[in-house]
Amino acid sequence: MNEPLPEILVLPKTEKPIPLPNDLPSVMSLKSGMLPDCIRDYVFDVADRQQCPPDFVAVAALCGLSACIGNKLSVAPKQFDDWQVVPNLWGAIIGRPSAMKSPAMKAALEPMRAIEDSGREHYQQSLEAYQADAAIAEIYEKLGKEDAKKHLKKGNREEALAAVCGGLMPEEPTRPRLIVNDATIEKLGELLNENPSGLMLERDELSGWLAQLRGEQGQSDRAFYLQCFDGNGSFVYDRIGRGTIEIEQTTLSIIGGIQPARLAPLVRGAVRGHDDDGLIQRLQLGVWPDDNTTWQWRDREPNKVAKEKYNQAFQKLNALERRDNPYRFSTQAQGMFIEWTTELQNEARSGKHHSALESYMLKMPQTVASMALIFELIGQNNETISKQSVAMAQDWADYLLSHARRVYGLAMDGGVSAARLLLERRDKLGTEFSAREVQRTGWTGLGTKEDVEEALALLVDYHHLSETINRDTGGRPAVKYRWNEE
Repeated sequence: MNEPLPEILVLPKTEKPIPLPNDLPSVMSLKSGMLPDCIRDYVFDVADRQQCPPDFVAVAALCGLSACIGNKLSVAPKQFDDWQVVPNLWGAIIGRPSAMKSPAMKAALEPMRAIEDSGREHYQQSLEAYQADAAIAEIYEKLGKEDAKKHLKKGNREEALAAVCGGLMPEEPTRPRLIVNDATIEKLGELLNENPSGLMLERDELSGWLAQLRGEQGQSDRAFYLQCFDGNGSFVYDRIGRGTIEIEQTTLSIIGGIQPARLAPLVRGAVRGHDDDGLIQRLQLGVWPDDNTTWQWRDREPNKVAKEKYNQAFQKLNALERRDNPYRFSTQAQGMFIEWTTELQNEARSGKHHSALESYMLKMPQTVASMALIFELIGQNNETISKQSVAMAQDWADYLLSHARRVYGLAMDGGVSAARLLLERRDKLGTEFSAREVQRTGWTGLGTKEDVEEALALLVDYHHLSETINRDTGGRPAVKYRWNEE
């Protein structure tokens, strides 16, 4: 006959706690040869003076350059197909609060702000001239109405129309913009119509913007931003008060910083289905470099020659005229792009990768084609995109894919990051606690029952926790967890 089960069963600890496995896949570092000469020196000069990863400066720079081109130019990745790509890039620089994300982004986008400042001065002059012309037009309008009344009394309708139309109001100038930071989609739509070549959304913290797009409240805005990724679409929205507004060109580049802890739940949403519409995967230039483990004092003047070349690259792209015919690859470059795309597509469809990472990979040909065009415009500057520009873009593809694996590893790491967080905050949980108590904390990565159970199971497996099972509860056994001695 079996002996009765004890009321409380403490599973014995057989080994001392051992370190958790590394939860961050390795990533490739940015090499100087991955950037054209005209921007390379400035990127690495800023990174050295700020003691930040050059990746942050480079990604912000490329997104900024793409915004300066906007939809004025496009590239046709195939020789005969009508598929055209607008070089519209979305990027995210990922790092801890102290990783110097904001200063790096500010330095990278400095030329765009200088262009905006120049445009603001011209706009002010145009506005003053408009206001003077508008005042005169109002006088003409009043006089015209009086003349029209006289003509109508005599039955001269044509003369009356001519009198009314004689004082037409001048067209009000619009302020040229390149960067927006925080706008409703209605206002953003108006700004896009005023700046039809496109804009850049710059957010110091992307997490706030992404949070606005979650849940039922954010679905309308989310649909709009999804439409903006390709850069060659249109969007129509109807609002009481504003009426119907048609946005002819939804061209919007995006750049911003985000902390890993704030990114984790967003990636989990994309991986687990409830936010799986491809928004996160559109952040193609998402980079998460290793933290700098050393720091050195830097106090020197910026490299003036490098900065001037960097500024000129932005000014050149911003001054480009609209071109109807798309750029195409040279014969050699076309062969390189075909070979690389074929290999990528087969790898993405091999079944080896999670569907979220697969979605990211399938968007990469558009990104590589865009980057090849940008590199050509600021580097080689040929009539066709050269093999050198395509090779540089493909180097970026390998680099970006390594960072994407780290990003999506946030949701596919078997609970390692959440378990690590529990270890860091063990003092806040007390000596003994339940899974429900952990979930109630609301800590990042521990918002669901599944997340908590996964993290706790890992800590038990690595002997950081012991389970205490109380079967004398009159129902389901109650499981408690105790921290083991180090």
